Amino acid sequence: MQKQRFALLALPFLIAAAPSNDAAALRDAALKDDTAWKITEALTTEIGPRLAGSEQEARAREWAVAKLKSLGFKNVRIETFDIPGWERGEERGAIVAPYPQPLALTALGNSGATPPEGIEAPLVAFPNVAALQAAPAEQVRGKIVYVGNEMHAAQDGSSYGYFGAVRRSVPSIASQKGALAAVIRGLGTDSHRVPHTGITNFEAGVTPIAAAALSNPDADQIERIVAQGKPITLRLLITPRRTGTRQSGNVIAEVPGSDPSAGIVAIGGHLDSWDLGTGAIDDAAGVAITAAAAKQIMDAGRPRRTIRVIWFGSEEIGGNGGQAYFDRHKSEPHAAVGESDFGADRVWRFETKLNPAAAPLTARLEAVLAPLGITKGNGKASAGADLGPWVRAGTNGIDLDQDGLRYFDVHHTADDTLDKIDPDQLAQNVAAWTAMLAIVANAPEALVESRD
Repeated sequence: MQKQRFALLALPFLIAAAPSNDAAALRDAALKDDTAWKITEALTTEIGPRLAGSEQEARAREWAVAKLKSLGFKNVRIETFDIPGWERGEERGAIVAPYPQPLALTALGNSGATPPEGIEAPLVAFPNVAALQAAPAEQVRGKIVYVGNEMHAAQDGSSYGYFGAVRRSVPSIASQKGALAAVIRGLGTDSHRVPHTGITNFEAGVTPIAAAALSNPDADQIERIVAQGKPITLRLLITPRRTGTRQSGNVIAEVPGSDPSAGIVAIGGHLDSWDLGTGAIDDAAGVAITAAAAKQIMDAGRPRRTIRVIWFGSEEIGGNGGQAYFDRHKSEPHAAVGESDFGADRVWRFETKLNPAAAPLTARLEAVLAPLGITKGNGKASAGADLGPWVRAGTNGIDLDQDGLRYFDVHHTADDTLDKIDPDQLAQNVAAWTAMLAIVANAPEALVESRD
């Protein structure tokens, strides 16, 4: 893929208009720094895929400890926790009738398995989740369910929440109605014959069935045949297995602050990835961006607040690492939190959820981020899957929103590889995070919300 260079440095008039303070100087220096690129390149090359609970995720934790120590971070350690293990097996599919041909598909995380010899059964198709929910069980029983719903690109990625219901809930609903298996249109905005995996959830007491995502062209093929009114028969062989309790963990590193009472600024991304690609945009870039920004602050001197960099484990299968971190550290004073987990394209907007004492941060953030082409949004920060529990508990949150127009082209696919990352856009992310940290970590305000 040919990289489109992001011409940040072609905006001298904007840079010159920036506030003349340490945050602005650090921001501008970060535009020329390649630490994030080197971390992303090394993680995707030396470790590769990092499925939660796998041996490669464990190797990634050890690799991360060595990397963070080599960068100069303090108090580097691993905090482990247990997760349910799952691993992919064989996955093959084909249309048997009316037009025999192979299908490009991949098992969803938590999928059940077909028998070793596979299954062959009629297909029953539904346009969306609601139609499947409304269907009588006799329409579904003994068949393979297909559900469509085509996702569209959006800069803020907002369509993922709505269309995500197809992946998360269809297999469970289909199983309750007696289906043998379920296939869905994958959650992707591309037109490539590369399917998108991701987690699905079976409700308590529901027997997991084989569940797979089709590539968009294959979903189109199914829907064209359905539109002809011809009965469809599929053959599936999907053989993942549950592997019992496995270990995952969070890797934590710190830039110690000068004032322990001022609280902790917690930032990071997730270290695990799906097993199809090398997890470059999801989320090697995120751990690299936040660590590189924290290093910029560390190298410039000691901040007022401790900056805690967290590379979370097991995010992809349900946010286990984020919840484990919250449960273990919720008694510690956190001043603000933020996560990078939406690829590596340029930051275009920031959102906040600030307590009254922290409200003055907004104007300072607007001033220092504007030269990077970043404006204040009208929504509320969520702090992502891993640090979201802190915002929901009342901690200040800041989101630096990346452009998501091409994110779901490769998200959760075999195409999530290093070549999809533009170094200039990656550097703009680091500059934005550096500027934000310089403001928040050194803010004179009392940012820790009392929970009395």
